[in-house]
Formats: sequence, structure tokens, C-alpha cells
Amino acid sequence: MSAEIVEGFKFEQRHGKDRVRVGRVWKDPSNGFHYFVEWNVGIRLLSNCLNSYVRDDNSDIVATDTMKNTVYVKAKECQEPLTAEAFAILLAKHFTSFYKQVCTAIVKIEEKPWKRIHVDGQPHRHGFELGSGKHLTEVILSKSGALKISSGIEGLALLKTTQSGFEGFIRDKYTLLPETRERMLATAVTATWRYSFESLHSIPSGPTYFTDSYSAVRKVLLDTFFGPPNVGVYSPSVQSTLYQMAKAVLNGFHDISSIHLKMPNLHFLPVNLPNPQNPSVVKFADDVYLPTDEPHGSIEASLSRIHSRM
Repeated sequence: MSAEIVEGFKFEQRHGKDRVRVGRVWKDPSNGFHYFVEWNVGIRLLSNCLNSYVRDDNSDIVATDTMKNTVYVKAKECQEPLTAEAFAILLAKHFTSFYKQVCTAIVKIEEKPWKRIHVDGQPHRHGFELGSGKHLTEVILSKSGALKISSGIEGLALLKTTQSGFEGFIRDKYTLLPETRERMLATAVTATWRYSFESLHSIPSGPTYFTDSYSAVRKVLLDTFFGPPNVGVYSPSVQSTLYQMAKAVLNGFHDISSIHLKMPNLHFLPVNLPNPQNPSVVKFADDVYLPTDEPHGSIEASLSRIHSRM
């Protein structure tokens, strides 16, 4: 929403509801299987309700309680399982079409990684366990039809016990970190990617498109981080690994125009306890570490196609 001039000032505003938590179960009578999602929904509306700020007139406000209730009603109306992206689009379409005052809706959803469990090698009809990494999405839809869709993953915990090093960095009087070609590499990846779709009509019609894309991007991120199962791949720095992961996503998915990766370096510090009388009491040999995540390095970067907008 563009800024308005109010009493000699530039003024921008939006309002919404955060942390609307909803769990939705779908039951398939044909096979007895249940399908489950848990969403944390956030909504922001850009609307023409200036009078509520400057004239004590609330007649143009969509109440945040109404937004919360709308989430539950729309979840109930969805009779078939759908992706977080599809539900965010559904909500954004409702707010921009139902209320004349609303010019743009921004809907963010975090989906917890519940996945079906298997018992004795068989998928359980109604049992689920919590996996790693939240599924994220953000949809920005304007009344004009202009659309932006982002998806992502947060808190994807990854670790490899070798094939990582860090050498050749700047050294000065404040530097204590030794150089190494053998260390553990651990991180919790947050990745956000922007799809190239600019209108509702340009979105692929398949109901599983976003789920399939999310799973495929997640696999590429993991495969690039770890390398082949028998030999792995050497990481000369978190920066280098991050870039290779981002590049692999853009090279593999033409519907994705940009990606942002954040990868904190969660440290496992070598434990080496010298003893003058017996030097071999505890001597580090790439085997005993002190896990610590405070303080930790923070590495992040964005990669986009030349003509794309983040």
C-alpha cells in the first residue's frame, strides 16, 4: 500500500491477526485413512481504513477477530486435503474479494511437519509423528490480481561428521580459530524461495503441485549438502555449501525465481584434555566434541535469476 499524506506526514498502515492455530483432519471413507495438517496462520490486510486512525471512525475496519474466525470457517469448507499454499491463496482471495476496503491481503502459514507413521512396515491409517523442519508459505494477493507466492522450510537440522573444513581466512591479533580440513558441520537451514507466478491464472492446476515442489526442493537441498552416500562432498566453508545448495535449486526448478538461505554454523568443539603425567587420557582424534549453539556463526545469502524480483 502506498503511503498517504496525513496532517503533513507520510502514513502507512496495515492490521491483522497472528498465531491463528488450526488443526484439520480429513477422513477418507473409501480406505479409512485420515489426513492431518497443523497450521499457524498469520494475516495482514492493507485496507482503506484511514478514518479509524485519524477520525475515530471504525466503520471500514475488518476486525481481527473476524479474520481469526474466517480461518476456521474456510478450513471447515475445504472438503479435500490441500496444501498450505492453496489454503493461503484461498484466504487471500476471500479477503480481497469479500471486503471492498481491502486492497491487498498477506497470508503467512507455518505448517508443522507431521508425517504418517508406519507400523510393521505398513502405513498407519490415523497415526502421525513430528518430523524436522517447518513448511512455510507466504501469499501476497492484491485486488488487481497481482500475486506473489513464496514457500520455504525452517529449522531443517543437518549434520555431517566429516568432509568439512575451514582454511585461509583472515588472521590477525584477534584470531584464535585454528585452520582445519577436518571438522564436523552442523546447521539448521532456513530456506525461502519465490515462485515466478504473477497471477492466480498462472498457477499449475494440479492439487499436489506445491507439495511435490516442496518435497523436491527439500531433497535437492539435502542431496547437495551431503553429497553421494558413499563418499559425501567436501565443504570448504558454510558459505560455499550454501551457494551450491541455492544454485542447485535454481538450476533444477524453472518455476522458482529466487531463493534465500540462512545457515547458522552450530559448533561442535573438539574436546582435548591434556595431562602432563598421561597425555593420552583424553586426546582428541575427531571423535569427542562439545556441542554448543551459543554463540554461533550466521551465514545467509540470496540467489535469484537476473530479471527476477525477490
